[in-house]
Amino acid sequence: MTKLKEIFSYLFFGFLTTLISILTFGLFNAALGEKLYLINNIFSWVISVAFAFVTNKIYVFRSLEWNVKILRTELFGFVGARIFSLVLEEAGLFLLIDIMKFNSFETTVLSFSITGGFISKIIMQIVVVITNYFFSKFIIFKKSN
Repeated sequence: MTKLKEIFSYLFFGFLTTLISILTFGLFNAALGEKLYLINNIFSWVISVAFAFVTNKIYVFRSLEWNVKILRTELFGFVGARIFSLVLEEAGLFLLIDIMKFNSFETTVLSFSITGGFISKIIMQIVVVITNYFFSKFIIFKKSN
């Protein structure tokens, strides 16, 4: 697989993963309340990581080995890296929302309310996508590259 195709695939599936993360974050915020944003983010993270593992393994890095030992190594490495990026994201959300008070911002675009919490989530998703690419490319799925 060419480098460009791999990067395009990662960005495409990363976009879908980010979309899933943002949509589920919004759903959990609506269902449980925005005051629980850190808990809501963890719920959205679990759903997103499951999707990301499958798409990264199969479609991005073409790691088609299903041997239990290899699968376990990839899965634990993937989840471990994603836990790191979750902590990074949670810290970033806390910094942006609670410390920098992004939550005081709100505007409406095409009848949709855009809050500072939502913007904070998007900013942190960009950081997470970049961090996760490096973990996946150079550590988790490196043997299949």
